[in-house]
Amino acid sequence: MEYKDYYAVLGVDKKASQEEIKRAYRKLAQKYHPDKNPGDKKAEEKFKEINEAYEVLSDPEKRKKYDQLGQKWHQWQQMGYDPNSFDWSQWFAGGGAGGPGGQRVHVEYVSPEDLGDMFGGFGGFSDFFNMIFGGMGRRQTAGSGFGDFGFDMGQGRTRTARAPRTRGQDLEQEVEITLEEAYRGTSRLLRKPDGSTVEVKIPPGAKEGSKVRFKGLGGPGNPPGDLYLKIHIHPHPRFRLKGSDLYTDVPVDVYTAVLGGEVSVPTLNGSVRLKIPPLTQNGKKFRLRGKGMPKGKGKGNGDLYAEVKVQLPSHLSPEEKELWEELAKLAGKR
Repeated sequence: MEYKDYYAVLGVDKKASQEEIKRAYRKLAQKYHPDKNPGDKKAEEKFKEINEAYEVLSDPEKRKKYDQLGQKWHQWQQMGYDPNSFDWSQWFAGGGAGGPGGQRVHVEYVSPEDLGDMFGGFGGFSDFFNMIFGGMGRRQTAGSGFGDFGFDMGQGRTRTARAPRTRGQDLEQEVEITLEEAYRGTSRLLRKPDGSTVEVKIPPGAKEGSKVRFKGLGGPGNPPGDLYLKIHIHPHPRFRLKGSDLYTDVPVDVYTAVLGGEVSVPTLNGSVRLKIPPLTQNGKKFRLRGKGMPKGKGKGNGDLYAEVKVQLPSHLSPEEKELWEELAKLAGKR
């Protein structure tokens, strides 16, 4: 995350008084106001930076926190450390703590191919401001919002502006679940940026690499951003997952493979009996419809493919060996 030098933005000294900060702000805001620079994107961005800087430096509480952060930030650089490794987390904005468990939230399942248009800029203040000061609220001061700047450019009068609407940053977090949890659905207890906790539900059928969207659980703002949980499914000792289909190996003794019979096949919802035809070859796959993973609400389940693994005897009695010899002679192998 990029550090913002708000004093440099307003062109004032770090020891500037509130009156000096206000004068500098008004001068720059009038210069870069959109009404005076129609269609000028650079002036528009500059105007946003000025408002953001004034929002922090004109508020004693925010300014105190910003000065403490700035001191630590400059010390980190002076000591020769990599700026990209600076620990921002201890400075993230916080609010009132909530109890464990917390509220239930609306959840929306999002497949990887549907995510293209969900990210990008939302305007308003920077990510730096949202993460450091978003939870501290905004004061309704003149000029604090882009569309409600507190000056009448024609007559020089001031008026009170509405608080800006700056959408919070979307956040992404990886979460690991078991195959059984992906099959049935599960929940996780997450800690929010303000220190409180909330229970989130992961719906049945979550796929490896897919993302689950939780509205309003992202970075602080007005409105808050969204949280995206990126799903990773633990490898399973018995099943292999491909899309919504499952694959498993089924041991079949040589007698059943030759003569036919039934074997038990495990699924994620209990075992089923599978009929094995006579002379079934090793590696033969049987398809069990609907025994795979959920495809999504109202879309049914994938399939389970059971692959035969013929098990040869590990020991033969003298009588059994004699019978196998007879079979070999009948087959012309002896």
